[in-house]
Amino acid sequence: QVQLIESGGGLAQAGASLRLSCAASGRTFSNYAMGWFRQAPGKEREFVAAINLNGGTTYYADSVKGRFFISRDNAKNTAYLQMNSLKPEDSAVYWCAAGGPPAGAVVAGRADYWGQGTQVTVSS
Repeated sequence: QVQLIESGGGLAQAGASLRLSCAASGRTFSNYAMGWFRQAPGKEREFVAAINLNGGTTYYADSVKGRFFISRDNAKNTAYLQMNSLKPEDSAVYWCAAGGPPAGAVVAGRADYWGQGTQVTVSS
């Protein structure tokens, strides 16, 4: 089992930045690709970003490309999502997820483990 705990969500103004963290415990963190997903009210959950085992390859949804950046620190068992130039449409519950390899499995939503989610609200 892998336990994932997200933090860093909250309220931000449009144009601001937030950094989400996902702390993992349990099995070896570096054995899993990591990803971030989000779900806004009335919408389906959508893929945001993913990263492979060593952090050398990243994947992004078109809606966040160039604004959001995923990273990981395997020594700290933590994944991050740096969110810049936030827009009101980025408001959602954000989950981190662990799965794979390959990272493509996480991109496709076939993660093995999910966090509890953290709310991000962006005001205009």
